[in-house]
Amino acid sequence: MIGTRAEINLDAAAHNTRELRRITNTKANLMAVVKANGYGHGAVEIAKTALQNGATALGVARLQEGIQLRESGIDKPILIFGYTPPEDTDKLICFDLTQTVGNSELAEFYSSCAGKLGSTLNIHLKIDSGMGRLGFLPDPIFATNHQNGYSQIIQKISSIIRLPNLVIEGIYTHFACADHKDKTNAIRQFELFTSLLTQLSQTTGFHAPLCHAANSAAIIDLPETHMDMVRAGISLYGLYPSEEVNKNRIMLKPVMELKSNILHLKKVPRGFCVSYGNTWKSSKDTTIATIPMGYADGYSRLLSSRGYMLVCGKQAPIVGRICMDLIMLDVGDIPEACINDEVVAFGKQNSACISVDEIAETLGTINYEIVSTLASRVPRVFLK
Repeated sequence: MIGTRAEINLDAAAHNTRELRRITNTKANLMAVVKANGYGHGAVEIAKTALQNGATALGVARLQEGIQLRESGIDKPILIFGYTPPEDTDKLICFDLTQTVGNSELAEFYSSCAGKLGSTLNIHLKIDSGMGRLGFLPDPIFATNHQNGYSQIIQKISSIIRLPNLVIEGIYTHFACADHKDKTNAIRQFELFTSLLTQLSQTTGFHAPLCHAANSAAIIDLPETHMDMVRAGISLYGLYPSEEVNKNRIMLKPVMELKSNILHLKKVPRGFCVSYGNTWKSSKDTTIATIPMGYADGYSRLLSSRGYMLVCGKQAPIVGRICMDLIMLDVGDIPEACINDEVVAFGKQNSACISVDEIAETLGTINYEIVSTLASRVPRVFLK
């Protein structure tokens, strides 16, 4: 294929799912998190591949993401992590989507809306054990001894249990620092969460069918947190949550490669300036290759005159400012470069490789951002 595209290796996605299933407690279900269009990889295709290779449920961030999966023919459980307006309760029920609830008022709205529809809504309760985003905040979150009771949060959850038209299928929390080498914070969060579950059971007799906490980092490094289900996100796509997790426990294969082709070649003299602002000037006679890719495709402008791409298996520096639709490379040291030759922005070419992690490090960000912000105008080409 000629032109800018993201090649998605579904065999690699299948391999990663099986690897995650291998290291997950046999009693725990595996949820494949496919929010944000499968972290940029294509939600429907990744979801189907994961379900065929050991996943039993899916996780998304928003209502429309869940609807998209249902309309593609997927009938497995789908949990929405984020907010859905109560007025869309009919869509949640119609498409059999499970909604996260993190406060009492929202639960009451959902219950009322479901009642008016003469139906019930499946929900998971979210506990904020230290992430600070969404969820019920336990009373002793900042206390050194959290064994003394959770009266307020138990009272709130008890009121939700009594609400009509809601079916509580699960309860979960999310780790803030499980990808750190020091697991102290994650362990404290887990202890707080499990202590709450124990007291909730003792006080109300309630026990959710699915209790879950483990994200990708915890799947790898904290097997004691696997509980009834684990949630695999970034690891599903062949990327490690951080450099601090134990990579020896699981072998992941990157699923995405970003590629394009040489659109134009021109020989330029020493002192020739390239792109907006004339920020780069050639130090010798050279050849400039123009690539039909730019920041509107999700390739960061911050890589201007800092990054490189692969041409003929060799590193070709990015020169000048990256434009909305075009990038220029200095291929003066690659005389064999020709029009239409493949260019790799990240991925492998011959024996050379540019990893997503390498680009993330250059930009001072994380691998999640590099793949998930790839623009929708970049075609996803699914390979097996």
